[in-house]
Amino acid sequence: MTTSFLNIPFLFLQEIGIKELLLIALVVLLLFGGKKIPELMRGLGSGIREFKDAKDEPKKDKGASEAPKA
Repeated sequence: MTTSFLNIPFLFLQEIGIKELLLIALVVLLLFGGKKIPELMRGLGSGIREFKDAKDEPKKDKGASEAPKA
């Protein structure tokens, strides 16, 4: 099996099965409770959205600065 340098940090993901995922879900449920999980997921989603917007922002600024001035 050949692995590239980029795949090395994610090798452990190949070994995760349904039992491990259920165990992780159970631990999260016990730690945060059923009412808190949707709020956490909303926060995670908005954080990812903000990150993507901030990542794309320099491209927008660069395109605006290269526009010809009249």
